[in-house]
Amino acid sequence: MIILPAIDIKDGKCVRLFKGDFSTVEQVAADYMETAKGFEAAGASWIHMVDLDGAKEGKPVNQKIYQDVAAKTNLKVEVGGGIRSLETIEQYLQSGVERVILGSAALKAPQLVKDSVEKFGSQHVAVGIDAKNGLVATEGWLEESDVDYITLTKEMMAVGVQYFIVTDISRDGTLSGVNMNLLSELVRATEGKCNIIASGGVHSIEDIRKCKELGLYGTICGKSIYKGTLDLKEAIELAEEVK
Repeated sequence: MIILPAIDIKDGKCVRLFKGDFSTVEQVAADYMETAKGFEAAGASWIHMVDLDGAKEGKPVNQKIYQDVAAKTNLKVEVGGGIRSLETIEQYLQSGVERVILGSAALKAPQLVKDSVEKFGSQHVAVGIDAKNGLVATEGWLEESDVDYITLTKEMMAVGVQYFIVTDISRDGTLSGVNMNLLSELVRATEGKCNIIASGGVHSIEDIRKCKELGLYGTICGKSIYKGTLDLKEAIELAEEVK
């Protein structure tokens, strides 16, 4: 399993939110590059980055930051937030970003997801499944839908998507532990035929252990690293242990 330390960007700053609420924005680090290099020094091979301004506005806002991290570190960069076109995806991938995340587009523009997988390859495209009470939320989590998260995952698998970032919004930034019920149900429903990355609520090394035992592809860690409840190096070592 891979560990993806996270940097969320708002107004050019490294921040975290509580349950996706923009009014709870908290700056958690002084410098994005220093933070990214710290992750790299701890042994991370990937970094998960979110353009919060982009998610809210529906277009990339802080793309220079992600391109900078891709160019100046050896980290594989995964980016989401406001990606709504093939042109934007191409710009990111050509600038060194390894994987883009399509969130709202999965629900509102499924053809874009299908086209992006066909054009760029499934290894470079992930779909963000952001769930609240089992239903998908979009537009930076500001809009709720009546679509079940398992239904959307299966629809995206049908068009070739292999990577899914699954977030329980009610736990994101809360340090209350990952939602194992939500993740377990998805693993069962997809029969292990896709790569699931857990996001939201990671608190301690025990969460990493649970995600690994479930057979997940990856786990995203954000606030737990910044608050010191999870040691990134220890998490990476546990995740990479041979079973």
